[in-house]
This record gives sequence, C-alpha cells and structure tokens, in this order.
Amino acid sequence: MDNQTQAPHLAGVIGFFSDPHQLLHATEKVRDSSYKHFDAFTPYPVHGMDAAQGLKRSPLPFVTFAAGLTGCTLGFLLQYWTSVVDWPIIVGGKPFNSWPAFVPVMFECTILFAGLATVGAMFLLNGLPNHKRKSFDPRITRDQFALLIEAPVALEADRTEQFNESKAAEFLKSIGAKEVKSVYSEGWF
Repeated sequence: MDNQTQAPHLAGVIGFFSDPHQLLHATEKVRDSSYKHFDAFTPYPVHGMDAAQGLKRSPLPFVTFAAGLTGCTLGFLLQYWTSVVDWPIIVGGKPFNSWPAFVPVMFECTILFAGLATVGAMFLLNGLPNHKRKSFDPRITRDQFALLIEAPVALEADRTEQFNESKAAEFLKSIGAKEVKSVYSEGWF
C-alpha cells in the first residue's frame, strides 16, 4: 500500500450564516439553483431543513415499526408456545393462553427489536461509521450555521459538470453568507 500523502483537493465552498432562518432560505435557493451536491450544517436541529434541502422522508420509522411489530409478535408466540404447546400447566386457574399475562414480555420484545433495528438501520442508511470525511471547520459544531456546496469528484462518472469555485463563492455571498471560504481536504470523499 502506498503511504504517500495525497495533495489536498477542493472539497467545496462553504458559506457561514448568522442565524438559522437565513440558512434555511439560503438552502432553498441553493436547492433551486444548478447545484445538486450540497449540505447544511447547524449546531442544533432546525425545523424545515429537510424540506429546504429537498430530502426525501427517511425509511427509518418504517424499519422501527416493522421491527417493533416483529418483536411483539415473536414475544407473544414464544409465550404462547411455552404455555399452550410445549409445557401446558394451569397456574392459578388461568387458561393456557392467558394473553394479559403475556403483555410485559411482548412490550419488552417490542422495545428490544425496535431499538436494535433502529440503531442498525441508522448505521446502514447513514453510511456510518464514516472515516473518510474530516472536519473542515471546528466552529460548525459550536455556534455556526454553514452551507457547503460540494465540488464534484473527478473520479465519479455521474459528476461530469465543471465546478467553478469563484462562481460558487459569489453565489453564497449573494444569498447572504457573511463569510465564504474554499474547503480543501485530503480524503474528503
């Protein structure tokens, strides 16, 4: 394996905004422009940012629901099998299939399956852990609102359009960025 360091390449142009409302409107303008590869960064969740970026609804709630339903069903079937089929014993005069007594285990299985499936799906859907991307500005996680217009990677066939760094910087300034800078990174993508 080659241990030589790669020269930094242009990852994109980042613009910093003073408040979340300004970032939200700027994100909508970038979405509606010719730039297709961009991302918004905020120190806390901003309501409406998904819609402003044009992101589709996440399949994560459906995964969680399906896993929870599976857990509840398997919890019931486990107790039904042990109480009715495998070891039928009348306890306290209750019938073999006394489903109200099964509820606590069904609830716990629902939570267990839903929680584990949600964590697993988040890793798969988000592509985590992501060791390729590096932090490009430490202020973003503290108190800054930023919008990054990504430069296409030359190796990707679907990104054949030419990226003009100065046009992207001017565009970010025109939509209200208080500071704009180019981001260079080793191993960004």
